[in-house]
Amino acid sequence: MMAPDTQNYGFLCPPSEQEEEPVYRTPSHYSPRLTYHLPAGAARHYQQQYGDMYFLRLAKLKPSVEQVAKDAWEGLVIAGENVRRVDRVLDVRQGELCWVAGTVYMELPMKPNILEDLTKENFTSAPPPRRTYTDPSNPEATQIMMEDESGRLRLTGNFLRSTQLATGAIVAALGTEDANGDFEVIDIKLPDLAPQPRRWEGKAPENGAETGNGNGKIAFVSGLGITGTSSDTLALELLTDYLLGYTGRSGKADSPPTSASKITRLIIAGNSLGASITADVTATSATKAQPKKYGYDASAYNASPITQLDSFLAEILPSIPVTLMPGEKDPANFSLPQQGIHRAMFPQSRAYSAPPPRGDDKPGAGWFDSVTNPWDGDVEGWRLWGCSGQNVDDILRYITIESSEGSPASSTRSDARIRVMEAMLRWRCGVPTAPDTIWSYPYQSDDPYILESCPHIFFAGNQPEFKTATIEGHVPLRLDGDTDMTDADGSDAPRVRILALPKFNETGQLVLVDTETLEVEVIRFEVFQQK
Repeated sequence: MMAPDTQNYGFLCPPSEQEEEPVYRTPSHYSPRLTYHLPAGAARHYQQQYGDMYFLRLAKLKPSVEQVAKDAWEGLVIAGENVRRVDRVLDVRQGELCWVAGTVYMELPMKPNILEDLTKENFTSAPPPRRTYTDPSNPEATQIMMEDESGRLRLTGNFLRSTQLATGAIVAALGTEDANGDFEVIDIKLPDLAPQPRRWEGKAPENGAETGNGNGKIAFVSGLGITGTSSDTLALELLTDYLLGYTGRSGKADSPPTSASKITRLIIAGNSLGASITADVTATSATKAQPKKYGYDASAYNASPITQLDSFLAEILPSIPVTLMPGEKDPANFSLPQQGIHRAMFPQSRAYSAPPPRGDDKPGAGWFDSVTNPWDGDVEGWRLWGCSGQNVDDILRYITIESSEGSPASSTRSDARIRVMEAMLRWRCGVPTAPDTIWSYPYQSDDPYILESCPHIFFAGNQPEFKTATIEGHVPLRLDGDTDMTDADGSDAPRVRILALPKFNETGQLVLVDTETLEVEVIRFEVFQQK
């Protein structure tokens, strides 16, 4: 029997004889920025040193953090002593109250060391990630240092216990050198949010098209986790039906069209495939040891997950444009920035993608856009920056999360993920721990992980649960998912909507962001299993 309120959602209803007017999807205005697109072929090489990235980061962000520190500490007098600025960390003198800017480096007891890994074993793929780099039983083993082109200085003090730091962050520290040669910190300043472009400043619609879609929606999903088995079928079908508008209208005849028609674009933030696209090796093949070329065994390859993902995309692409980001479990290069999943993996969906670039041309943006991870671009005039979650997961390994009294540990950890994302924005660096603990391409002339412009929407995929918040320049974080942002394009202070996107295969959640107010709505698809 149908539940009393089922008809309100258009499910399990008899066909109606009333003629319905056609519903058209709100058009999408989309302009990817290609910030993390790497050169192809021989132009992409790994002969250069990784240390250049940190010097580039320091050179670009040091003036900004020094200006923030100067505004806060210039003319400051503590205990009758004037605070002075020091140009280099090695110019700090014992007993003098001063401040200095540099790059944070954290020495942790369980942090991986690539040189040690290479001396022990030749890895053909990345070593398994560690759950944490810290040792809760021995907090003294964690050492926080600040370095610049002149040298390195160890930071100490109780203030550091309440400050969230990670390797690669550029900060300014106020304090004094003690008798042990360590710098005892009493305050720290960050570069804070970068200048934020106004809406439609990146690229306005062409041919005089309207710049407002009337409360359209940008859809975000991550962690589809397609394994190619029957367990994926029902959840993906529910998601497909919703995106295509097959759920219909509500039960009232004069009701507005379903909100699915307002979705202008779907952004898939990584880990579209399950844990592995390799099949279990049978006992027969296990006993028959054969040499593997570059770690690849054709007999163990399972094409079902990518085939099902291709079928899912091919079904929704005629109706809605899709931006697909790779994740750590997807068939793409492991080191950041991950390049887009190759079009050859999508024999059905690639017809909707842009033609392959010729020569040194940059790839165009098609209806189906397989992009990099991280990725940034302009959608409906808003600047978006996102990653598939590796940046947040890695920084959490630098800190120890303890649940407060009366607060579940899971809730505390979720709030910590939002605060990590806030910290990255205020550090002006989207992936601060690359290349130290996150494998990265060794950039030599630029560090693209620096957030030179502040995004309006900052998202990370594959998080344990959904969380959202808004932050402003020089204003503390507000954990209020319903905060209105209608004045985000009219205020001088940068304002950002932060999204922690949950794994769809675990939560069944699709996140919608209003294109006018940036308010957030969560749609949940739940499959009830018969006991």
